Amino acid sequence: MKKWILIVIVVGMVGWAVYDFINSNSQTSEKIDKMDTIKEVEAESEGAENTEEPVIGLEVGNMAPDFQLQTLSGDNVKLSDFRGNRVMINFWATWCPPCRAEMPDMEKFHQDKDVVILAVNLTDAESSIEDVEDFSDEYKLTFPILMDTNLDVADLYMIQPIPTTYMVDSNGLISYKAFGAMNYDLMVQEYEKME
Repeated sequence: MKKWILIVIVVGMVGWAVYDFINSNSQTSEKIDKMDTIKEVEAESEGAENTEEPVIGLEVGNMAPDFQLQTLSGDNVKLSDFRGNRVMINFWATWCPPCRAEMPDMEKFHQDKDVVILAVNLTDAESSIEDVEDFSDEYKLTFPILMDTNLDVADLYMIQPIPTTYMVDSNGLISYKAFGAMNYDLMVQEYEKME
């Protein structure tokens, strides 16, 4: 009698396993079909999105807001003039220790890579323009120092901590933003991700 009960239990378990296997295969097939449909819809919507103009904003994927400032040497520089190039926009001040720490890495990055660096100085927060000139000379900076005398661009970019950096690709889209100092390796890493 115990053998028969054991045989019935084993047969029942095998039957359940076969049923479960067949049922899970059909559910998996349905899920794959649904996922394919979702991917097709996403691909169609991406195609539609690509025809639209990107939103101007401060988030990754947004078009970087355009601005124009005068450099320390007196030239006018406009962000949109660099469309087609990868651009690093860095907001900084001479009295900021993390800004001082990242400047040698920024200069090395500028020398090593084909990148435009726009170093936006928060000039209104400086003691004098001479401090900015001395800082540039001390660190032997070769990239343009832009003077944000009224903090208009800092306000446009809603700058809170400094340094703050935006990496902008050749299409003018923000690909990365950093709050705080960046090191050389991180600059290169984010640069290489951009178009």
